[in-house]
Amino acid sequence: MDLEARLAELDGQGLRRRRRVLESAQGTRVTVDGKTYLSFASNDYLGLASHPAIAAAACEAATRYGVGASASHLLTGHHALHQRLEGELAAFVGRPAALLFATGYMANLGVVTALVGRDGALFADRLNHASLVDAALLSRAEHVRYRHLDLGHLEELLRASRAKNKLIASDTVFSMDGDLAPVAKLLALAEKYNAWLYLDDAHGFGVLGEGGRGVLHSYPALLTPHPALIYLATLGKAAGVSGAFVAGSETLVEWLVNKARTYIYTTAAPPMLAAAVSASLKLIAGEPWRRQQLQRLMAQLKAGVARLPWPLLPSDSPIQPLLIGGNHEALRLADGLLERGILLPAIRPPTVPEGTARLRISLSAAHTEAELAQLLTALKELA
Repeated sequence: MDLEARLAELDGQGLRRRRRVLESAQGTRVTVDGKTYLSFASNDYLGLASHPAIAAAACEAATRYGVGASASHLLTGHHALHQRLEGELAAFVGRPAALLFATGYMANLGVVTALVGRDGALFADRLNHASLVDAALLSRAEHVRYRHLDLGHLEELLRASRAKNKLIASDTVFSMDGDLAPVAKLLALAEKYNAWLYLDDAHGFGVLGEGGRGVLHSYPALLTPHPALIYLATLGKAAGVSGAFVAGSETLVEWLVNKARTYIYTTAAPPMLAAAVSASLKLIAGEPWRRQQLQRLMAQLKAGVARLPWPLLPSDSPIQPLLIGGNHEALRLADGLLERGILLPAIRPPTVPEGTARLRISLSAAHTEAELAQLLTALKELA
């Protein structure tokens, strides 16, 4: 296997990826590879990743309890701070119980493989995150993909299925398009066909719903706990810290503790991170101005790109994709922005479908209107 030749092939297709080295705290202004840029490239939607109150909570916990958990949750790694946070998260999203995972990727792998196997079927939106795709493959369940947001197609597939266990899995906010899943209608289909509904709210938690409590709090029908509804949110995006949690019935959480391999066979996250997330929850609920600022920025961006040759994909989330099309053209624009002091990487296949390379503009409540105007001016120059 000639890896050098295969890497050269990626270069020719405009698909080779290279890491940048971040040398500052995360924020709207970052130092990368020795230079300072205005950044529209992170998922720090509420501007909390460098918040002093969150950092102080982590430092205090580290001083008192140390840094590493040093064991899995089922040995001696399950700290009182983990236990407290799980209760806080369950209450925050209005579910009976919650379970912490080290990452959202591990949570998706753990939940799906614990619930469905060879005799089951997973029904997945075609644009779901890669972690849900990998979870379906690892589960050995039948992996049935329905057309993006096409509930008629999903119902056809559910009606025809003879699987013993059925699980519908969907992102709530799609990470590369920014559009929203019809979650209330998905729940209705899950009830009709006796299926689980697994909602990955990685990009909605902190941003959507009353008080930033996530997508469930955007729909009255979802506020009543439903035993077949499983909710996931990550804690490294809007919450500004790290990790993820799954919320649902107490029975579900007990099953996952016993059967989710990515929970059982890994070291628990540092307790200091649990303390940091606890501090973050207070800021998410107590500072609604952050979500209000996001709404203002979205309106400014949509008005500002109206005369550009590239369209914004429809999105009412902080993810605002500017559709470019070709890989090399997207790279050219990203390089042009970089020369103007703006960090906004090109997103290319296989992350997005062929012919849909884009600039994924990621807005943060920490951005100012003047900073967004700077981006718009640069895009107009490049056009």
